[in-house]
This record gives sequence, C-alpha cells and structure tokens, in this order.
Amino acid sequence: MWKETKEGLEAEFEFEDFVEAFAFMTRVAGIAEEQQHHPEWFNVYNKVHIRLRTHDANNNITEKDRRLAAAIDALWACN
Repeated sequence: MWKETKEGLEAEFEFEDFVEAFAFMTRVAGIAEEQQHHPEWFNVYNKVHIRLRTHDANNNITEKDRRLAAAIDALWACN
C-alpha cells in the first residue's frame, strides 16, 4: 500500500464516510504521538492521504517512517 516517492513514503486510505476517516486519523494521531513522529496528511471527505518523511534527516525516508507506516498498516488491518 505504501509507495516511495520523491516526496516521501505515501499511502491513501478510503473509508465509508468522513466520520470513519476522521476517526482513523484520530487513532493514527495517538500512535504518531507515542512514536514522536508525526505525519503530513490531507483529508477530503472519506479519503486520507498520508506522507511520511523525517524532517531531521533532510526529509528522507528513515526507519522512523517505516515503523510508523507499519503501525498505521496494523491499525488499517483492524478496520
């Protein structure tokens, strides 16, 4: 699901409606805070686009990004 682009590690998630999308973002926010690594994201109605890159590493993809992506994947699998 995740793709490496020149901008970072990116994925898009689609839900039934805005409420489900926002609830997912809220759960991801908790995980991101625990890991002290915060995503760049964009939400329109039932879609959430997430980009991960490490700002402290010149916006490159690092293990921090891969770890957060794996945690997000685990959360997505529970949906």
